[in-house]
Amino acid sequence: MVIPNAQQLVKNQTIKLAKVLTRKKRDEGDVTSSEPKLARVLGLADLTFLGVGSTLGVGVYVLAGAVARTNAGPAVTLSFLVAAIASAFAGLCYAEFAARVPKAGSAYVYSYVTVGELAAFIIGWNLILEYVIGTASVARALSNYIDNLAGNVMQSALKEALPINVSFLSPYPDFLSCGVVLILSMLLAWGVKESTALNNCFTVVNLLTVLTVIVAGSFFVDFTNWSIPKSSIPSTVENPGNGGFLPFGITGVMAGAAKCFYGFVGFDCVATTGEEAKNPKKDIPLAIIMSLIIIFLAYFSIATVLTLMLPYYEQDVMAPIVYVFEKVGLNYIRYMVSVGAIFALCTSLLCGMFATPRIMYAMGYDGLLVKQLSKIQRTTRTPVIAIFYAGIFSGIMAAIFDLDQLIDMMSIGTLLAYTIVAICVLILRYRDPEPVVFDHPMMERQNGVPKPEIIETAGSLRTVFNLNMNKYPNKSTETVAIWAIFAFIATVIVFCITLVQLEDSLGDGMAWAIITVAVIGAVALIIVFVLCRQPQSQAKLSFKVPCLPMLPCLSILMNFYLMAKLDLHTWIRFGIWLFIGMLVYIFYSIPHSVEGIKDKMAKQERTKHFNINATSEDIKL
Repeated sequence: MVIPNAQQLVKNQTIKLAKVLTRKKRDEGDVTSSEPKLARVLGLADLTFLGVGSTLGVGVYVLAGAVARTNAGPAVTLSFLVAAIASAFAGLCYAEFAARVPKAGSAYVYSYVTVGELAAFIIGWNLILEYVIGTASVARALSNYIDNLAGNVMQSALKEALPINVSFLSPYPDFLSCGVVLILSMLLAWGVKESTALNNCFTVVNLLTVLTVIVAGSFFVDFTNWSIPKSSIPSTVENPGNGGFLPFGITGVMAGAAKCFYGFVGFDCVATTGEEAKNPKKDIPLAIIMSLIIIFLAYFSIATVLTLMLPYYEQDVMAPIVYVFEKVGLNYIRYMVSVGAIFALCTSLLCGMFATPRIMYAMGYDGLLVKQLSKIQRTTRTPVIAIFYAGIFSGIMAAIFDLDQLIDMMSIGTLLAYTIVAICVLILRYRDPEPVVFDHPMMERQNGVPKPEIIETAGSLRTVFNLNMNKYPNKSTETVAIWAIFAFIATVIVFCITLVQLEDSLGDGMAWAIITVAVIGAVALIIVFVLCRQPQSQAKLSFKVPCLPMLPCLSILMNFYLMAKLDLHTWIRFGIWLFIGMLVYIFYSIPHSVEGIKDKMAKQERTKHFNINATSEDIKL
């Protein structure tokens, strides 16, 4: 008997662990089962309103004025344009994946199909946190808004009756926000058709309010407000910049774009409806693109009207629309904005709550979370248990937590999801679609290789730059592409951290800082060029990301840059949540993973088949 040495044992266990962590979800198609399924009732209009509703929240009434005053001036319009383009990069990646994998679960299921189980669990775990915090914060904002309209009666009464004297908690328990979350949870459990009908109504009211503001404001525009010289700005104004259209320069436009980018976050909830859309492969990509266009037009138009009605340095940061219209004598707009803001908060809340149970359902279905979360109620055909737990979790957080410090954690979850989806699109495009089907002669004929006896290695320059002009992916080109993708990710991380750390030096024109950033940027461009040289999959899809690999690479760059801008405390809180998730994954997900159980059963079947064949051979002998 041969006893493996310790080194071999460690090697075998490492390989086994790597296989577990990178095992991928196999698409079983629409397998018939007695278990109830989610109802396919959502059309293109429902999905588009879902994307608009989840994204176009109360920020549309606040963000433009705030960014104009503090960051970009009239060029806030350009900030929204840049933010919309950056969001479109992520949106296009989501659209392609929706065309490839029409399943519930959004970025979680996309990464499970492409990268592997561990990456999928991390994304799913963080998306749950993102949506729960998003729901709780919007519920709290809605409660505060209503209380403010009533003269802060609730706040005063609860602070006196039930004070909470803990630094990181709310000063008082907010029962209204918790109650709103629980009521909307019951609505979501009632049926997807009913909840989306209500969301459509809320979103239409919100869009009509935005349209009214734009039309009413257009009668009071003054184009000279975009070209005010610095000499005409009152000396009492703090930090007015240099006047004109770009008072804070291109730097201000980009700083404003970083803030505006978060105004486009939320469209990804459309991707969680893969099993409820009537025609997911066609409608989800279209809905994502259409919702982003509508959202951009709303933000851009509001920003244009506000900065043309009133000089940028006079904008009110907290309530710019109300303030501007009071200045021109239209006080009744205050009430319209209040109604619109309440409906915007309601639709944001409903859409945020819509996404959370779908992620939990998908993870429960795959065995990475408790299996009960994947149970579908037969009459309503909704994931009632997942909705119940998501509602309770969000309601408690809304009631007792002070969410100001937690909101940044939403950003990490969203940006990480955007990044993983972009990476997954790149991996799938360069993957050999059917590596087993093509034998060497076929691949040589397709790729036009004249000498079959020449064997290339992935490390040769000829292979790296595809000098053989291969037209179709094979194992060699796929290997080069995968290494290039991960090299690009590593380079971009270094580039973004360096860029953030050297911002002041770059602003001062320090030569060493410029050279450092330029060198790292050049390395990233060379890697992108290597990717451009690799052949892509020719699989036919209802939607594909154009200009690949440039657009996904730009999406990855933008997301990492925004993540690098987040503060250290946010990363620490994120690390704690991730640590809890790893404990769940190790002690529950790995043993209960559906893909893991399938692998074990397949291994047992192979062993059984081998034993039967061996026994047959022994009998013959």
